[in-house]
Amino acid sequence: MIGKLLRTALFAFALGGSACATASAQTLALVGGRVYASPDAAPLPDAVVMTSNGVITAIGSRSEVSVPQDARVIDCTDKTIVAGFWNSHVHFTQSVWKNAGSAPAAALQEHMQEMLTKWGFTTVWDLGSDPRDSLPLRRRVNAGEVSGPNILFAGNIFPKGGHPAYLPAELQLPEAATPDEATQLTRRYFGMGLDGMKLFTGVFMGPDKPVVNMDVAIAKASVDVAHALGKPVFAHPQNKTGMETVITAGVDVLAHIIPGELGYTPEQLARFKAQGTALIPTLSLFAKTIGGPALSARLAESGVKQVKAFSDNGGAILFGTDIGFITIYDTSVEYELMHRALSEKQILASLTTNPAQYFKAAKKGRVEKGFDADFAVLDGDPMTDVTDGRCFRPSRYTWVRGLNVRVVGVGMPVPSLASIGSPQEPGLVTKPQVNSARTA
Repeated sequence: MIGKLLRTALFAFALGGSACATASAQTLALVGGRVYASPDAAPLPDAVVMTSNGVITAIGSRSEVSVPQDARVIDCTDKTIVAGFWNSHVHFTQSVWKNAGSAPAAALQEHMQEMLTKWGFTTVWDLGSDPRDSLPLRRRVNAGEVSGPNILFAGNIFPKGGHPAYLPAELQLPEAATPDEATQLTRRYFGMGLDGMKLFTGVFMGPDKPVVNMDVAIAKASVDVAHALGKPVFAHPQNKTGMETVITAGVDVLAHIIPGELGYTPEQLARFKAQGTALIPTLSLFAKTIGGPALSARLAESGVKQVKAFSDNGGAILFGTDIGFITIYDTSVEYELMHRALSEKQILASLTTNPAQYFKAAKKGRVEKGFDADFAVLDGDPMTDVTDGRCFRPSRYTWVRGLNVRVVGVGMPVPSLASIGSPQEPGLVTKPQVNSARTA
């Protein structure tokens, strides 16, 4: 539905500040690399990509593009240049982000690199954090005080009595018992400057307790406000009832697959296609030991089947890892699992063109003249082999609007499917670390 309802771009970020502006204004030349302008484009070998003022000004072969003498030249020989990656499901809820408005910039930047920019992410959707911390963080990133990606935020609404079992009982959550309460909460979020909504249409209450689902009328009240403002709505469905609420209320993006389900019905797939619903798999979230390796493997397998069915049906797949909830920053596991359902081109599209098109970011997602200078320089060729995700690893460079926000080598081993870290469940407010096997 978002492809039909959202008529304007969701954001127009500009990295301000004098030092930031000076660096962005410098002419930059990436020389000698292999360029994929988009996932469907043929690679351009021995290419030159020129940028200035945060915008791509020229792209072509080395013989076609002349490099000014005063340009900063980056040798990209044997590297691959692609559009900057989107992670459409993250959370700025870890303790390092507390009081981000006044915290030392160095600590924030270090964790930003470890969590996001090291892995090529230039735009992210935070689907649940404390706006008192996350909005000041975004202001500091946009001002150039902290190097980081473009950041979009979604507010959360839980159903009445739907306090997830994996959250501390004393934690206050934004609940809506009526459509009017959902309307007011949604308006309040957008008044704060948030960019979208995330609805918990299904909430896990414990292994021996029934899921608490959000009433369709409550979900639709929030969706109506968001869509009237051209904003997207994400949902955490949890079960089949939560999935039906997503469809009936007109939610735009599924924030997860449904763990353990065999797949979607033909009727559900038809409605997803008609409404333009998108899916963020977060497969690596389920590929950890949940009651043992056997259960983890079954959950991952069911998730892969759901992704394949959704994609084969023509649905948009958006890359997302739920990072900040889980603490495995290396994206290799997610790539390996996605590759069981998707081709190399489809995976690259989930990182670039799909989210750019879906969220109406007209100048992102491609390496083309006039587009934002958001790109990642990769060590390998993402169209050759993604069985372990290594070919999607950036080398020393992740560029946001022409600024390098990734300054160190990765130098980390690829984790096994069972080596997923303990998660921290994100909600609207800051909370302590919580060990859980459930989804965020």
